[in-house]
Amino acid sequence: MVRTRVGYTGGKKVNPTYYSLGNHTETLQIDYDPTVITYDELLAIFWNSHNPTRGSWSQQYKAAVFVHNDRQLRQAERSKTAISEEKTGRFFNRKIHTEIIPASTFYLAENYHHKYLLQHSPRIWADILEIYRRPTDWINSTAAARLNGYVGGYSTLAQLEEEINSLGLSSAAQADLWKTVRRFG
Repeated sequence: MVRTRVGYTGGKKVNPTYYSLGNHTETLQIDYDPTVITYDELLAIFWNSHNPTRGSWSQQYKAAVFVHNDRQLRQAERSKTAISEEKTGRFFNRKIHTEIIPASTFYLAENYHHKYLLQHSPRIWADILEIYRRPTDWINSTAAARLNGYVGGYSTLAQLEEEINSLGLSSAAQADLWKTVRRFG
């Protein structure tokens, strides 16, 4: 991932906040390099990361793919159709409730929502705040996005070994990161 940011989209309210959301949905915005991971691969991760057969109990927390163009729409619909037509597996013979919706204005969530897992890793988080002094810098940081994934268990030891020295961490924070990734490993 190049960058991940959390926020709100899909509604009409201008400048929504967590406590004044209007009819927006909480979302994750992903910037990615298509030479490293394809949109279809991202869709596969998305479908496997939630239960698309569960209906949404609110607008705020509904499961949706927000598409930005006709190509993404076709790919998202094709992937949704594929899982709905599976003859075996966890979605077999079940209605898919996850929606595919045209993207609208994306509003960044409040700072405390971003890099949530990373914020709960004190030594690593202290390094991030030292490197990126302004919230917009760490919110938009590729390294912070990668680190958030590592502390959440979304990587391998081999991936960490390949990029640990490029993340800008002190040796103490690197040691904490290794320990965290090994725990998931």
